[in-house]
Amino acid sequence: VFLLPRIETSMFLLGNMRAVGLEDGDEFMKGTYVAAFDGDEIVGVVAHYWNDNLIVQAPDHVESLCRAAIEGSGRRVRGLLGPAEQVQAAFDALAVAEDTIQLDQSEYLYSLALADLIAPEGLRTGRLAGRRIQPRDVEQVTEWLVAFGLESLGEEESPQLWERTRANVERKQEQGTTWILEDGGRPVSTSGFNTTTAEAVQIGGVFTPPELRCRGYGRAVVAASLLDARAEGVASSILFTGVDNLPAQKSYEALGYRHIGDYRLILVRAPEGG
Repeated sequence: VFLLPRIETSMFLLGNMRAVGLEDGDEFMKGTYVAAFDGDEIVGVVAHYWNDNLIVQAPDHVESLCRAAIEGSGRRVRGLLGPAEQVQAAFDALAVAEDTIQLDQSEYLYSLALADLIAPEGLRTGRLAGRRIQPRDVEQVTEWLVAFGLESLGEEESPQLWERTRANVERKQEQGTTWILEDGGRPVSTSGFNTTTAEAVQIGGVFTPPELRCRGYGRAVVAASLLDARAEGVASSILFTGVDNLPAQKSYEALGYRHIGDYRLILVRAPEGG
């Protein structure tokens, strides 16, 4: 009742909750959920997840909800995600040290009704082909998403980054939530859903190697994933991208996405040895 009308900025909360329920734990997607009530009505929700990300959907009481979620989970905070104003309020309340910030990125939030998807010409003619990744693609996609983390998320090269990324790619391959684009049989780009619900899919992890950019591959691989989602009954798609990332914005708008709001992502670097 509270999250669904706010689905565009609640995809992580809805997707994780529906997938594994409200029970906390260290397993994938699990977290501690706290809510604020006005009588019997929920007016704010915050969750602190297995991966140390704090996700906010709290127009009111965001500071107290964040503190309660952290206390309940016992986890450190590695990420703050949600509507831009709420993330700012949480950031201020938690007094995160500036020198620990790995990434602080303001994002434009986009939405698309999949009935209005504009498929690129390359997909329509069959010159380009998109498909869900298979086990043979795991190493290639892992390499690309490590590069994505280094380029876009402020990650540092390490064995742990490679291990974590490979495990994530293997999981997404099993779930069928990552795609690869081929041009003449050659893999050229990847994209996936970083969370899904029955109503919508949220795009994430779009990467094309630098030497292959400016050829429409990123736009095409996103479209290929959305065509499959639409065929499976999903009605809409959500994504967010950096306010300064004009090429990505133009690509998404060419697919039919429209700018509907603002999002923010803050990542906090783990302490050494942690």
